Amino acid sequence: MNDSHVFHRHTAAKLPVADRGDGVYIIDTDGKRYLDASGGAAVSCLGHSHPAVQAAIKAQVDRVAFAHTAFFTNAAMEDLAETLVADAPGDLDRVYFVSGGSEAVEAALKMARQYCVEIGEPERRHIIARRQSFHGNTLGALSAGGNFWRRAAFEPVLLDVVRHVSPCYAYRGQAPDETEEAYGRRVADELETAIEELGPETVCAFIAEPVVGATAGAVPPVPGYFKRVREICDRHGVLLILDEVMCGMGRTGTMFACEQDGVAPDLLTIAKGLGAGYQPIGAVLSSGRIYQAFAEGSGFFQHGHTYMGHPVACAAARAVQEAIRKEDLLANVRRQGEVLVDALQERFGNHHHVGDIRGRGLFRAIELVADRASKLPFDPQLRLHAGIKRAAMARGLICYPMGGTVDGKAGDHVLLAPPFIIDESQVGEIVDRLGDAVDAAIAEATA
Repeated sequence: MNDSHVFHRHTAAKLPVADRGDGVYIIDTDGKRYLDASGGAAVSCLGHSHPAVQAAIKAQVDRVAFAHTAFFTNAAMEDLAETLVADAPGDLDRVYFVSGGSEAVEAALKMARQYCVEIGEPERRHIIARRQSFHGNTLGALSAGGNFWRRAAFEPVLLDVVRHVSPCYAYRGQAPDETEEAYGRRVADELETAIEELGPETVCAFIAEPVVGATAGAVPPVPGYFKRVREICDRHGVLLILDEVMCGMGRTGTMFACEQDGVAPDLLTIAKGLGAGYQPIGAVLSSGRIYQAFAEGSGFFQHGHTYMGHPVACAAARAVQEAIRKEDLLANVRRQGEVLVDALQERFGNHHHVGDIRGRGLFRAIELVADRASKLPFDPQLRLHAGIKRAAMARGLICYPMGGTVDGKAGDHVLLAPPFIIDESQVGEIVDRLGDAVDAAIAEATA
């Protein structure tokens, strides 16, 4: 659209116009069909035309579209909170609603800080996070994130109370003679070292993605890593915040990704798959201990947004969660996740330029390398990830390629996060189109 007045992400972009949705496909105004193999950004877990969700949105608009939470609660918000808490790990039993993932992380960081004040430990101010993480684009969330490229332009205005430690990224970090368990303990122990260096009495929280999403590409932890992290946090009175904005709400095959690691956090952030893109919504799940500290202290969380607890957004998200349960879609995530990884292994397992295939459930990625033996990444100047995106779109495939996989500068990966409703034939279609797009982009970049 050459006459657009929209401030698009890329000023030179010539984007197709999304016209309608049909299950796992988006159709543009020219009638071209795109298989949404990444759910946009791991958002559209029910595809783009689920009738029960559409009906729930219409019904809520007919009742009440908006009621500010400073004046009212609403049934949609109360019902959604009850649904989420019923399946939540540990003692997470309160839900604070916002409008998206960055807002959820921002709220969680502020909630953690105010909790320390409420319990009489105001000196706790430091946040520890991991390199090659992404927690959102608002300034607090961006400060917690550990991706060089995303942070670079804004470094002068980011929070100076955040310390970053190594990620749990076995493909890049595990030594040849090191077991997975030993590697996990080694990188987890960096957290304890950082706590001790900062002074345990000054550390408020540690934040991490259970399965790293956009910045590194569906990187799961090794066994035991998060249990060790939980032990370290407990020993030093540090809150554990798990960011499941991208990897949660069924994406990895269980409702909450951390279930597979046998841990429960003190605060947990969700968004994307919560509302499946039908409405903007996110949330922070809080433990009872944290909520009680507020209730017995000031009684007020000094934070808030206009659209938090929005009735239409909550009604949509409730319908999404009901559909996942009624249609037994978590079973399909696990089943099709295995189909997907098998297909990726068959197509890319011996590919000269694919170094790693990883992930959980319907949250998978391939990492591209110039040389498999040395794991040398492609020259960042080639912008291979951008070439793959163009080649995929030309073939009617939506995927999520990113650069800076290794350190925020070098490295390329492609993230896949298709809708939970996908079937085996559509999985095959994804991998066929992706294979062609990867080969075409590499040929163009290295010509």
